[in-house]
Amino acid sequence: MSMQHSEDEDKTIYKVVVNHEEQYSIWPEYKENPPGWNEVGKVGPKAECLAYIKEVWTDMRPLSLRKKMEEMANNPPPPPVSDPTPRGPSLVDRLCEGDHPVIVSQRPEPSAKALKEALDNGYVRLKFTETKGGTELGLKVDKEASDLSNANFDEGTGQVRVVGGLTLDYTKVRCIANIDLKTLEGLGHLEKVQEAAG
Repeated sequence: MSMQHSEDEDKTIYKVVVNHEEQYSIWPEYKENPPGWNEVGKVGPKAECLAYIKEVWTDMRPLSLRKKMEEMANNPPPPPVSDPTPRGPSLVDRLCEGDHPVIVSQRPEPSAKALKEALDNGYVRLKFTETKGGTELGLKVDKEASDLSNANFDEGTGQVRVVGGLTLDYTKVRCIANIDLKTLEGLGHLEKVQEAAG
């Protein structure tokens, strides 16, 4: 049987051909090259030609793809303007839109008096409760923009409007929050601060 097999062995002499994408193939030597394929000058039995291809064709990607990948490596494309991942708008963008529930998160215990003290010290901690895991912000209070005129800190009634600046995710923002002193909860949102040039 094995004798028989070697008789059937492919005795055709092949040539190695390459196309414009630098993809290699073998082709019987006596045939015309297929359109778009050129000889590389290697001729021999099938096994030899295949071994040759294996040696020279180390990068299986078509030439056009290799060029594209090289170009991209050399000139990385600018980051996409919109982030296609379904993460949606950034935290800052989300908190800039509409009002969101906030709570006062002074330590150790939030209270109207603790809030007053924080306001006097110019640093208030608020927490946006609806974000993932809650987003706690420390605000540098803008005393001129804040409004404490409707607040009775001694009795813990009324409302305060707290305005303060901070940096969140590398973005300078202002936080504007209206807090009910009784519950120390309220609504707030962020506004992006356009930094003055110069």
